[in-house]
Amino acid sequence: MKLFKGGIILFTMLAILFAMTGCQTAKDTTVKSEPVALTISAAASLKDAMTEIQTLYQNEKPNTTLTINFGSSGALAQQIQQGAAVDVFMPASTKDMTTLKDAELLNNDTIKNLLGNEVVLVVPKDSTTTINSFDQVVDPSIATIGIGEPTTVPAGQYAVDVFTFYNVMDQITDKLVYAKDVKEVLSWVETGNADTGVVYSTDAKASSAVKVVATAPADSHKPIVYPAAVIKASTNPDAAKAFVDFLSTDAAKAVFVKYGFTTL
Repeated sequence: MKLFKGGIILFTMLAILFAMTGCQTAKDTTVKSEPVALTISAAASLKDAMTEIQTLYQNEKPNTTLTINFGSSGALAQQIQQGAAVDVFMPASTKDMTTLKDAELLNNDTIKNLLGNEVVLVVPKDSTTTINSFDQVVDPSIATIGIGEPTTVPAGQYAVDVFTFYNVMDQITDKLVYAKDVKEVLSWVETGNADTGVVYSTDAKASSAVKVVATAPADSHKPIVYPAAVIKASTNPDAAKAFVDFLSTDAAKAVFVKYGFTTL
């Protein structure tokens, strides 16, 4: 009988020990996600939407910190080519993405075409101009036309496309002033430092100091596409891909649409 009781006690102790070991093992296998910092290089025209998405994503992924650098797509691409530590690239044209792809600087399977936009002609809100088309910028009342630097700013190249489409490019070269990015063009028009300017419809929508006088026909310029991709040299490629994937979710799309972008 004593032997039987001893066996029960021993069995009970072993069961308790096993249960405790199991709990400990379960605790040990619960791996907390490590803090991750991602650097995003994004087109200046994405600033308002991406600032909101930054907050949205960090609320969902509190262990991920996003730092977003905004600028002209061409300049950002050049920085990446020169070795800048960037995890995700979001230009305002496929041209700049292709440049990095050809240089073998991207994780090609992460490239996604995300957004579309429109090119518009804006004037200061209180302007009394009567122009209502891109070809009317030849009018003597228009002395300065702000556009992005075409070699580095996609919106600037789209502007050249449109003015060429309307056969007025040769007549307005003396009126053109070139900005470092589309946001600078918008600022010039808002403050009256340019009589008119070419920006995206999303930029115009975000400003209460300008008004749209014309929207460029889709066939007057190259297609406007905003892609995104993970940089091959990223030190956090999985986290970077997760962020790029998030940009295609319903939550992210709703933010982009709110700011006037079309989703692809």
